[in-house]
Amino acid sequence: MALFSSLSEKFNHIFSKLTKRGRLTELEIKEAMREVRIALLEADVNYMVAKDFVRKVSEKAVGDEVLKSLTPAQQVIKIVKDELTDLMSSNHQKLTISSSPPTIIMMCGLQGAGKTTMCAKLGTHLKKSGKKPLLVACDIYRPAAISQLQVVGKQANVEVFERGTQNPVKTAKQAVEHAKKQGFDVVILDTAGRLHINEELMTELKNIKKEVNPTEILLVIDAMTGQDAVTVAESFNNALDVSGFVLTKLDGDTRGGAALSVKAITGKPIKFTGVGEKIGDIEPFHPDRIASRILGMGDVLSLIEKAQEAVSEEEAKKLEKKFRENSFTFEDYLVQIENMKKMGSLQDILHMIPGMASKLKGIQIDEKEIAVNKSIIQSMTPEERRNPEIIKASRRQRIAKGSGTTVQQVNILLRQFEQSKEMMKMIKGKKGFKF
Repeated sequence: MALFSSLSEKFNHIFSKLTKRGRLTELEIKEAMREVRIALLEADVNYMVAKDFVRKVSEKAVGDEVLKSLTPAQQVIKIVKDELTDLMSSNHQKLTISSSPPTIIMMCGLQGAGKTTMCAKLGTHLKKSGKKPLLVACDIYRPAAISQLQVVGKQANVEVFERGTQNPVKTAKQAVEHAKKQGFDVVILDTAGRLHINEELMTELKNIKKEVNPTEILLVIDAMTGQDAVTVAESFNNALDVSGFVLTKLDGDTRGGAALSVKAITGKPIKFTGVGEKIGDIEPFHPDRIASRILGMGDVLSLIEKAQEAVSEEEAKKLEKKFRENSFTFEDYLVQIENMKKMGSLQDILHMIPGMASKLKGIQIDEKEIAVNKSIIQSMTPEERRNPEIIKASRRQRIAKGSGTTVQQVNILLRQFEQSKEMMKMIKGKKGFKF
């Protein structure tokens, strides 16, 4: 499911009506703003936040500059985008890194929000940026919490520090000392959660904060819990003065109200989002990019970053050369399938391309077809992958049998492959074209 898909659909419907009208009246803008308010409330945005948002947009949208302009609808959309961005924080808020290592990040949250997994995801993210993180098991109450952290820590290839069920405050202090001695420059504390907020939990968290003086206190909240997430955010912020939020399960959220409300209610920014189940599925939160995606404008910068993570510069140059020389083979195609998998869901990737959200409305991308194509290619011999023209009838039957597909499916893939090569020839032949 694409990020904020339901809210995005409603906004696109509202603004498509405006763009069809050309010049706008104040009444038409007010009617559109009423629909925007309803869309926000249905997305589980806090009532006061939605009301204030619509008021700000309306004040700017009914001015003479907008109403008398040649493209009033586009100006209204720009105002909405700017206000959405401001609602979630005017710019991306990076993690604060301590000038004297280690940087201590205290992760808090209720049970079920995905806090322990997010600790490992954050460790993965920090490793990519050249840091040496240490995960610390401070949850001694939830059954198997320590072993779960060890499992996800192993997946992330990040060391875990644990001292069994001793006092978590003592464990946190010992972990910081261990980090200093062993050269870990980031300490991530996986603190205890509860099913509900209670005094015992808050007292323990306050004691850990007092003992180790964390650089960041990040509250992990489940984006799918809607208004409850905002209530949790307020409670933790009042008790601990959190420095920011991490939203989990944003990929499965059809509403997204928590993301649009927590900053307005608490004044604290969202710093990261969990966008999938894999250990690498974590993204820094960029309000301007999220606003663009909500309004169906795509998110080219995030798409480029995903591509750069999945494909090295050297690989990209090799691929460019193969296209230029028209020597692209099924072996290369197989590599590209693997690279696409690293970037995440194809549906989400396509939604990052400007203008694609409206075209993909109601269309579900069949990810299984990619797996089928991969299976077909893997059933080919190395020679067949390099020279598909040798794949005649008997070979096609063997490949179909080996991949558990039909000859017709093999034929479709071969035809698609040839068509894409022909298209690259045509593009290359156009005057002035350069890869």
